[in-house]
Amino acid sequence: QLQENQDEIENMMNAIFKGVFVHRYRDAIAEIRAICIEEIGIWMKMYSDAFLNDSYLKYVGWTMHDKQGEVRLKCLTALQGLYYNKELNSKLELFTSRFKDRIVSMTLDKEYDVAVQAIKLLTLVLQSSEEVLTAEDCENVYHLVYSAHRPVAVAAGEFLYKKLFSRRDAEDDGILKRRGRQSPNANLVKTLVFFFLESELHEHAAYLVDSMWDCATDLLKDWECMNSLLLEEPLNGEEPLTDRQESALIEIMLCTIRQAAECHPPVGRGTGKRVGAK
Repeated sequence: QLQENQDEIENMMNAIFKGVFVHRYRDAIAEIRAICIEEIGIWMKMYSDAFLNDSYLKYVGWTMHDKQGEVRLKCLTALQGLYYNKELNSKLELFTSRFKDRIVSMTLDKEYDVAVQAIKLLTLVLQSSEEVLTAEDCENVYHLVYSAHRPVAVAAGEFLYKKLFSRRDAEDDGILKRRGRQSPNANLVKTLVFFFLESELHEHAAYLVDSMWDCATDLLKDWECMNSLLLEEPLNGEEPLTDRQESALIEIMLCTIRQAAECHPPVGRGTGKRVGAK
């Protein structure tokens, strides 16, 4: 009897879905389209057994191409609620492979709010499975740490940190209390220097530091480690920094000190609402 009741309820839900949602998710009024996407996100999250499958997810994927930013935004926030729950990740694999390129392209959305949420969604995708995003996908997000719009840059900074800086080798656990050149931060500082040089935007160290300031403060304030990398002799088997790398580290270090002292973003970085269409 319980199974019959459940089947009956699901049949009623499907009838309502086909009779109302399927027509209204393409409504002429953007607010109604946004409500539809917001609600289907809630259904898929609360009743994943019935709604979290590709028959329903495809509507969210299609609507990511909506002309109105508020509707695209609802798609991304609905998906964030799903990707945040790691127990649901296996049900999202086909959707991810099918619509990943669209999500990556939305990091350059003409609406700043949409771009920020697209980056945050990709950060959740990254945490669910590192194999999903290609090196090219990641690089498309990395360069946004130099964006003039701070919320976009900060979101990209968190993505960059999660991808390149948040993992520690098991052996690091035994040397957490070491300081200076022998601390676990030493390799992370080098990674930051290498990334900065590879990006070839050498006049924008302040932008990179500001982008990562919120998520990597402890690393960026480890001036003892930075000093030791510049002044102490390399450890056995350790590659010394080149002159170019040392110069980059000095520039980054100066920017971190300025950021700590002044507590505001670099000149030219703001929080405007829109960016030109791309």
